[in-house]
Amino acid sequence: MMAEKDDKNIKALREVWRRPENALCADCGKPDPDWASYTLGVFICLRCSGIHRNIPGISKVKSLRMDHWDEAQVQFLKQHGNAVAKAMYEAHIPIYYYQPTHDDCHVLREQWIRAKYERKEFTQPGRQLPYSNGLKEGILWKQGRDNGQFLPRKFLLSEREGCLKYFAKQDAKEPKINIKIDTINATFQPVKIGKPNGLQITYLKDNKTRNIFLYHEDGKEIVDWFNAIRSVQAHYLKVAFPVASDNEIKSRLMRNFLKEGYMEKTGPKDAFAKGEVFVGSGEHGYSVKQGLPPGTQGGFSWHYGLTIVTPDREYLFTCETESEQQDWIAAFSRVIEQPMTPQEYAIEAYFKLSS
Repeated sequence: MMAEKDDKNIKALREVWRRPENALCADCGKPDPDWASYTLGVFICLRCSGIHRNIPGISKVKSLRMDHWDEAQVQFLKQHGNAVAKAMYEAHIPIYYYQPTHDDCHVLREQWIRAKYERKEFTQPGRQLPYSNGLKEGILWKQGRDNGQFLPRKFLLSEREGCLKYFAKQDAKEPKINIKIDTINATFQPVKIGKPNGLQITYLKDNKTRNIFLYHEDGKEIVDWFNAIRSVQAHYLKVAFPVASDNEIKSRLMRNFLKEGYMEKTGPKDAFAKGEVFVGSGEHGYSVKQGLPPGTQGGFSWHYGLTIVTPDREYLFTCETESEQQDWIAAFSRVIEQPMTPQEYAIEAYFKLSS
């Protein structure tokens, strides 16, 4: 009788596991999750299950393949599942809040999971969130440009002023840098920065790209800063584009880098590195081609070339491997396929004037 009961449990477990709603991890969207929380009723992937284990008062997890499931636990999963959990824990997510995927770093995924299940930040409409009031001030550790050391710096984010400032000293009256919110892109770069909570702020100054590398030991604090910047940016976009839909606003918020790495560069009559190449949309004369133009001269040590075509000239690059070449071509193609924003038209004009 016990074996028969176990077989029924296994069959019932597989049936609920195979529901279409449970085909992706409830937290990061990774396909084929093979773990589940028997206190929340969600199906999750291995990496997210590790985060759930760190909040045992909220979530208790088991492997769907290796662990024994009793009848009560299976029935709980059957009555819940990812769709029910989503309706409960993700009912009121602000449009600016970044919902991480399985490709994102640990701190983003951990704080997303804790925000949903532990802090229940998205269960009630109109709830005042710690990153949503348009003003944030605090200390972040900033990497020095020359020595590479991280030192504490005061940062101030203001929706009213539409900017992010940082101060060289905590009692300084004037900021070291004042960054306009519409020029900011923030993305987590733990490997590049060498800190698990490393955040890279990229912005434009005089139409030139600049970077600030930051971190904070507290994962919640750094992710709150990240979402606070997105919140202020969303407010700016709603004012600038009053008829834009929420989805349009969301699509204009900060993006992860498509690709980062090394290529060799050369080009006709190009004695010095230009530093930056503006890549616009295909409908305005931008394209990417595999290989280099016939007869190209240059002392390349890498042999997998690609050519960026702009309305004014061509830029020639080479990659170390064919795989890198194809990855770069795919990344450029994604940019070229997108329509240009008004801000990008202005940047393009600057590049043309300064070239």
